[in-house]
Amino acid sequence: LGSWQWTVKMSILFSLCIFAFPGFSQGRVVGVDEAGFAECNDFFYGETPPEGFTASFNVKICQWYNKEPRFATLYSTEDKTPLYSAFKYTKAAQSGEESWLVEPQIDDPGNDLEEMVHEADAVGSVNNLGANQALTTDYVDSGYERGQLNPGSLNEDDFQLATYTLTNAVPMTPSLSESWHKDVENIVEQALAPHCENGAHLYLVAGAVPSSLRVKDKVSVPEFLWLAACCDAPEVWSVGFLKRPSGENGIEDLSVEKLEKQLPSGAHLFKSSCGGGSQSQKKMEAILQTINQIQSEEPILQTVAGKHGEGQRTQEKRGEGSLLKRVASIIAAPFTKLLRIIAYVLVEVVRYTCSFLWYVFKQLSNTAMGGLYSLCNGVMSYGKEISTVLVNIPWDVAKVAANIVMGVVRIFQNTLSLIYRILRIPMGLFLHIMAFPLDTLCAIPIVLKDVATGVGGTCSLIVDATGALMSVGFRGRNRGQNLGWCVLADNSHPLTFQGI
Repeated sequence: LGSWQWTVKMSILFSLCIFAFPGFSQGRVVGVDEAGFAECNDFFYGETPPEGFTASFNVKICQWYNKEPRFATLYSTEDKTPLYSAFKYTKAAQSGEESWLVEPQIDDPGNDLEEMVHEADAVGSVNNLGANQALTTDYVDSGYERGQLNPGSLNEDDFQLATYTLTNAVPMTPSLSESWHKDVENIVEQALAPHCENGAHLYLVAGAVPSSLRVKDKVSVPEFLWLAACCDAPEVWSVGFLKRPSGENGIEDLSVEKLEKQLPSGAHLFKSSCGGGSQSQKKMEAILQTINQIQSEEPILQTVAGKHGEGQRTQEKRGEGSLLKRVASIIAAPFTKLLRIIAYVLVEVVRYTCSFLWYVFKQLSNTAMGGLYSLCNGVMSYGKEISTVLVNIPWDVAKVAANIVMGVVRIFQNTLSLIYRILRIPMGLFLHIMAFPLDTLCAIPIVLKDVATGVGGTCSLIVDATGALMSVGFRGRNRGQNLGWCVLADNSHPLTFQGI
C-alpha cells in the first residue's frame, strides 16, 4: 500500500512540476559502469574529467535543469561537500532568488527519484536523508553559509538556477563567500573570457580541499578553494587560482601544474595539460597583467564599499530604532507565516486530490487493460491449441494406421512361430523312426567290415606268432649242433671256447 501511494504521489508531483514550473532540476548520480560523467562529459576539456580523485566514497553527479545538463560535480559523501564542479562559461548575470535543493539518490541509491527536490519534500520520501550529504539544517546557527563552487553569478537563466543545489556548496564564512564569488566573477568575466573568444571555449573547474574541521561534526570546512581554467581556442592557454580562508581579500594566481601539486597526490585537472607545451605565452602574459590590474583595484573598491556600507548600516540602525517599524514587523510576521501555511495547505490539498484522481484513473486503466489483455491472451491461447490439434490430426492418424499394420504383422509372425514349434516335435520323431531301418541297413556293411578286419587281424597275429616260435626253435637247434662239433674236435686239447 505504501509503495503505490508513494508512486502515485511522486507521479502527480512530477506532473505538477512540469505544468506549473517550466524548468525543474535533476541531479543524476552517474553509475560506476558509465564512462566519465556520462552526458555531462561536455563540461570537461577533451571530454575527460580530472584524474586522481578516486576515493570510493566519491560520487559523480550530472547536474540537470529543465531537461538539459548544466554542469558536473564530484561529491564526497564522507566530507559531505563537493570536491569540484566543472562548467563552461555562459554569461554573467545578477543572482536571482535562492532555492536550495538536495539529491535523493546520494542518501537512497534505490530511490527512483532522479530529479532534485526541496529538503522539506524529501523528508519521509528519501531513506537516510542527510546520511551522505549536507542539509540546510547543518548550516543553521553555525556561522557558515552555503558557498557555491560554481557561482550562480557566472551563469544566467537556467544555468544559474541549476547552481542552487547543496551538492554544489561548501561551508564558507559570509566574508569568504562574498570574496570568493566576487574574485571569481571579476577574474572570469574581465580577464579570462575576453581572451578566450568571449568565453565560447572556456572550460572551468572550481573545487575545494576538505579539512579536518567540520560544521556540527558533519560537513567539512574547506582548507582552501581553487579554480582552474582552460581555453580551447586556436591560442590555447590555462591558468590556476588558489584562495585560502585566511586571505579573504585576495586570490593567488599560479600555473595549473603548480595548482595540481597543492591538490591530493596524482591530481591532473586537464587532458594533455590543456595543450601542453603549445600554450600561448603571449596570451598568458596579457591575462596575468589583467588579473594584476583587477587585484590592485580591489582594495580601493573595498574601501569605497566599506564606507558606503558603514553609511548604510548607520541609516539602518537609525531606522531600526523606530518604534513604528518594530511594531509593524512584529504584527506582519504572524500574518506572513499564516499565509505561508495556508498556501502550503492548499498546495497539499491540490496535490493529494490529484493523487487520488490519478490513482482512480490508474486503477480503472489497469483493470480495463488487464481485462483486455486477459481476453486477447485467452483467444490467442485457444487459437493456438486448436491449430496445434488440427495440424496433429493427420500425423496421429498415420501413427495409428502404422501401429495397426505393425500389430497385424506381429500377430501373423507369432502365429507362424507357434505352429512351427507345435509341428517341430512329432515331425522330428517321425523322421527319426523312418530313418532307423535305413540307418540300420547302412550300418551292416560297416559292421561286417569291422568283423572281417578283426578276424583278419587275429589270423595275421596267429601266423606271426607261429613264425616267430618256429624261428626261435630253429635257431636253438643250430646252436646245439655247433657246440657238439666243437667238443668232439678238441678232446685232445684243453677245453677252450672259441667264438662261434
